[in-house]
Amino acid sequence: QVQLVESGGGLVQAGGSLRLSCVASGLTFRRYGMGWFRQAPGKEREFVAAVSESGGITNYADSVKGRFTISRDNAANKLYLQMNSLKPEETAVYYCAVSVGNRAEIQSYVYWGQGTQVTVSS
Repeated sequence: QVQLVESGGGLVQAGGSLRLSCVASGLTFRRYGMGWFRQAPGKEREFVAAVSESGGITNYADSVKGRFTISRDNAANKLYLQMNSLKPEETAVYYCAVSVGNRAEIQSYVYWGQGTQVTVSS
């Protein structure tokens, strides 16, 4: 059974930083692309960042480029999202997910964590 558990969310002031972690179990982690998504109240879930199986290729939403960094540690079955210069509008629940196809398409993500709340105060 695949399980993804996120951690690292919390309350931070605008301009601050947080590092999210996601630990995966029940799958051969290094064989899958991974992604981070977020969902604010009343809004659709949106793509934040993705990383290839090896970690060598990363993709970001335009809104987070230059501020967020996705990375992975395949030996530890962990995925990370370093978030800098956070903005109040980025308050949301952040989810990690496993992709079985095109990482650019949300439909390719078949396993999801329960999410971790990030709140950015102004």
